[in-house]
Amino acid sequence: MPQLIRADLHVHTVFSPDASVPPKTLVETLLAHPFINAVAVTDHNTVKGYFKVRELALAYPDILVIPGVEVGTIEGDVVLLGVAEVPPQPWTVENVIDFAHSRGGLAVAAHPYRAYGLGDSARNYPVDAVEVLNGSCPHHLNAMAEKLAKELGLPGVAGSDAHRVEELWTVYTEIQASTDLDDVLKAIKRGLVRVSHVGKSIHF
Repeated sequence: MPQLIRADLHVHTVFSPDASVPPKTLVETLLAHPFINAVAVTDHNTVKGYFKVRELALAYPDILVIPGVEVGTIEGDVVLLGVAEVPPQPWTVENVIDFAHSRGGLAVAAHPYRAYGLGDSARNYPVDAVEVLNGSCPHHLNAMAEKLAKELGLPGVAGSDAHRVEELWTVYTEIQASTDLDDVLKAIKRGLVRVSHVGKSIHF
């Protein structure tokens, strides 16, 4: 019987040059959270943060740390989930998505209508999901992303895109899955998700 995972699917640590979240604080605040129990560590162009957070979280079986990376491709940012390696360059959208898929991971169009997002060009690539609720985006840009996901028939996911501790856990994705990573990735791909922010939820 699937459980319900509540995950922040886009978080940065000190291993991103523009972020200041210590891995230890990330684990401690996740442990203390009343209902969010999973996080995807998606540092910019590195997986060092993921490995550090995973190491610190090993003692706590109740939380899930999802491997990830936010790759700054030539065309825009793509978040890879379920991938614990940085793709080889050149970082084109096609190469990065192929890399993720070859390793059983997912490719998410991150904040498509904000700076460094793919924008409408996301329609041209085989992304697995669209980030429809980004904690750092204004409402109208998230609404545009939501419209894109619906038009493409893709799942919509949520991530805080936290770069500072106080930005953590502002939004999350409910996933109908067990805590098994493969199960989580399959559930996201199948659209067994709901995005939530301050008590509101949107079903995809």
